[in-house]
Amino acid sequence: MCRWLAYSGSPLLLDTILYKPAHSLIDQSLHSRMGVETTNGDGFGIGWYTEDTDTPAILREIGPAWNNRNLREIADHVTSPLFFAHIRASTGTAVQQTNCHPFRHGRWMWMHNGAIADFHLMRRDLTLLVDPQLFSSIEGTTDSEVMFYLALTFGLDEDPPGAVARMAGAVERCGREHGVESPLQMTVAVTEGRRVWAFRYSSQGASRSLFYSSRVDALRRLHPDMRFLQEVSEETRLIVSEPLGDLPGAWNEVPESSYGVVQPGADEMRPFTPQPV
Repeated sequence: MCRWLAYSGSPLLLDTILYKPAHSLIDQSLHSRMGVETTNGDGFGIGWYTEDTDTPAILREIGPAWNNRNLREIADHVTSPLFFAHIRASTGTAVQQTNCHPFRHGRWMWMHNGAIADFHLMRRDLTLLVDPQLFSSIEGTTDSEVMFYLALTFGLDEDPPGAVARMAGAVERCGREHGVESPLQMTVAVTEGRRVWAFRYSSQGASRSLFYSSRVDALRRLHPDMRFLQEVSEETRLIVSEPLGDLPGAWNEVPESSYGVVQPGADEMRPFTPQPV
């Protein structure tokens, strides 16, 4: 499937997170330890916000991340307080730029690891649920992008957790109608540039891996000599498909059927259940 990370906190060079960790996302593009595939080379994407704009910049390419010179150049020069990065292993749809994550609509950004089982059977029914005013913005052919536009249709602007729950409910209902026993497998990250919501859910209760970083103040006490921890704020947090290294105490698994919110002030972790539409 895929691997991804979401960063929120002190403005950092993208290189600090994308390349420098021992098991960075770039390393995972060749040597994933916890994914379905070891190699994730069917394209990549990064999306980032700056402190001066409300909408994210997006770079997406069809080649692998491990040898892309443009990604290396951007990572060495772009600083951001909130960014997404995604490496793709296609589940059957074409390797093309419009199928690479993250996806953007206005101020919103979305990325996904997982799949809608037998998407080809449900694609027409699911896309017809998308708001007609949004439909023309769908550029690619992936289930992930359809999931994003369903969430937008179901109220992402007003209620992100509810919108994602209604999207999941629509996928599961459609799957049942087509005889698909376990339609949905997902870890999803979505942001409007200020908060990050991350979801872990699957119809069969065996979701793909997802982790979040421990609080910076706790990590400082455990690792007082780590320079990086002294330079970032206590609001800094990472959400990752798999840990970026083996630092003791740094990583916590997101519980099955849960979602978390990274936001100014106290973060939250709550149960996630699809809702009927």
